[in-house]
Amino acid sequence: MPPAPHSRTQSMPLRRRFTPEARTDVHRCLVCEIREHSVCNGIDDTELAILAQASKRLTLPPGTAMIEEGTPALSFFNVTSGTVKLFKSLPDGRRQITGFADVGHFLGLTTAKTYSFGAETVDTVQVCRFLRPQLETLLTDYPQFERRLLDEVTDELAEAQEQMLLLGRKTARERVASFLLNRMIPPAPAGQQGKTEGCLVSLPMTRVDIADYLGLTIETVSRTISALRREQTITGTDNHGIRVLSVTRLRDLASGQDSR
Repeated sequence: MPPAPHSRTQSMPLRRRFTPEARTDVHRCLVCEIREHSVCNGIDDTELAILAQASKRLTLPPGTAMIEEGTPALSFFNVTSGTVKLFKSLPDGRRQITGFADVGHFLGLTTAKTYSFGAETVDTVQVCRFLRPQLETLLTDYPQFERRLLDEVTDELAEAQEQMLLLGRKTARERVASFLLNRMIPPAPAGQQGKTEGCLVSLPMTRVDIADYLGLTIETVSRTISALRREQTITGTDNHGIRVLSVTRLRDLASGQDSR
């Protein structure tokens, strides 16, 4: 009698059949710099070999449609580099950007047959792609991986609630300040733990995308950022980025405690 479709009997041979390409994939996963920040941190090194064989690493140029709303949900993606914008579309072609997925985000996870949103790369993006049958087998065989994905879904729900608050109650200044705080990159060098002043803000997306996400016009976003620069809350950088000069003030603005 053949084994059940999702039994461990079926997945066990994967531990033994390691082609040269598979060994390379396993090594890449073991040394991956973002492993502790992604769904992969829910499994040990042995099970990581199974995960590596079940995925395919892809590099996608800017403007690539990763997920099309309403199409069959056949693939799932773990973002390992770059930024992806998420959006919902209306029948007349209008769309609302609902979020930006960065390193460590897992995209496309759904129990439905079709995707409920669209996703497009903002810059050059690297992902590990899982096909639905392979992912379902992993979830059946490895409860730790399943629990880690549940954590991811819980985080996404919290982000959605925060977005509802941002669009429904916050002023333009509060929305821009909240966005900059969420995009802030903490300093990495040792000895700077707890230091937040001077942090860079990751903004690979266009001002148009930022305005769409915040529910504002591009003119309002530009005026608000210019005002924050004049007030020395933020400043520009050589690569047209943004550096936060006062995180405390930015937090006050985001929470509505600064009415200036």
